[in-house]
Parts: sequence; structure tokens; C-alpha cells
Amino acid sequence: MKVLLSNDDGVVAPGIHALFKELTPFHDTTIIAPSEERSTTGHSLSLDKPLRVEKLEDKIYSCSGYPGDCVLVGLGHVLKEARPDIIISGINRGANLGQDLYYSGTIAAAREAAFHNVPSMAVSLVFESMTDEPHYGVAGTIIKWCLDMGLHKAIQPLTLININVPNLPLSQIKGCRLAEIGFRRYSEEIHARIDARGREYFWIAGVYEGYNSNPESDCEAVNNGMVSITPHVLIDGVKRDTSDLAQVIERLNAKYFI
Repeated sequence: MKVLLSNDDGVVAPGIHALFKELTPFHDTTIIAPSEERSTTGHSLSLDKPLRVEKLEDKIYSCSGYPGDCVLVGLGHVLKEARPDIIISGINRGANLGQDLYYSGTIAAAREAAFHNVPSMAVSLVFESMTDEPHYGVAGTIIKWCLDMGLHKAIQPLTLININVPNLPLSQIKGCRLAEIGFRRYSEEIHARIDARGREYFWIAGVYEGYNSNPESDCEAVNNGMVSITPHVLIDGVKRDTSDLAQVIERLNAKYFI
């Protein structure tokens, strides 16, 4: 297949290169990612400034804009004559669970792809602590398995798939679960400080406080050592049908985890 990868951590981020390394031997894979980190930028587009696109090496491009810009540059320019069969955003450094999807640049790239009728996934690696050793290769392997099982064929129009992988060795992951969007709680803490010129400034300093109890949620799945696979319907009125997706997940678990 023709696969386009993007992210919000930037074109040099280890997560996207782990995914590129995993998929390239099997699929025609291209990276178009932001030239700098664009985390938590949501679904921004650069309508008021030009975009700069640089080919860094074969099949790897940087774009001066946001994740959504990268997808549009891919569809309208770099891959205009070879439209991708799927667009995958990630592997993100950290969770995109619950309502995180409304802030996430990772999700925005997948959402932009879905708006243009290209099947899309967002992939994140869920850390307990940012000092933990990242298992990006594990997440890359699981995404390859998802493609091998045809998960991309089970994605409904105007729907993206949000995948969160526990940061564990492959042997410790208990399988995949079709999950709902959960809800994560953050404090409303703001830090006020004074700069060198005596002027006040602020940092948003909200701290993660846990998630609402829901046994079907993506938060619960990851907490139990499972990969959460969560469809997110983008437009009201689109019928949510997860039957095909559930069958793919069942086959995934039967082949690789049970």
C-alpha cells in the first residue's frame, strides 16, 4: 500500500521513524511531518502564511506548518499523483486518550485525512512517566499487524481510528480492545511568575488527576495493559457501525495475543 505518515512531535521525532522503519519493508511509505514540534496545537491550518516543504532524504519531507498542513501538502502536492491508501499519524510521545483528542495535533492529522476520504489512524504510546524507556518499536509492530489484518478496510467514511498502546514490552501487552472515548481529569492550576523585567507571566500547569470510571473506555483498556482501538465519528448523522472493526480486532487477538 501507499502509506503517508505524519505527526505533531516533528519530523525528527523517534516515534515516526520507528513506524517508518517498521512499515517501509512492506509498504510504499512516506513521511511528511512538521519541521518543529506542534504538540497540542489542535486542528490548526496555515491560511495566513506560506508553507515551506523540504525533502530531507528519500521519502522524508519536513513542512513548516501544522499536522493538518502536512496532510494537505501530501494530498495536494507531494503525493498528488500517487494518493495514499492510508494516513497514519504518530507514533505520538504520550497518550491521546479521552478528550485529549480535541487538543491533539496527532489526532488533527488523522482527522484531516478523514475529511478527504482517506482512511486514517492516530497512534500514541502511553507513558507512566516521560522518563520511562519508550517502546516505539512495539507500537510500530502492532500497527503493522493492524494493516496486515485489514483494519484500514474497516474504517467508516468520516471516521478516524485512535489507537493508544501501553508503553510495555510486547510480551506484556494483553491484546487489543474496541473502546469508547473516555474522560481524563486535569487540575485547573495556573502558575504565576515574574520575569527578569518585573512583568507577570503565566504557565498553564494542569496536572493529570485520573480518569472517570468506565469499563468500556480507552483509558480503562490501556490501564489494563491492552491496546485501545477507538473509532471517532467526525460528523453528526454518520451512522456508527463498529461490526467490521470488531471482527478485525477479534482476528488480531486470535493471531497475535491469545
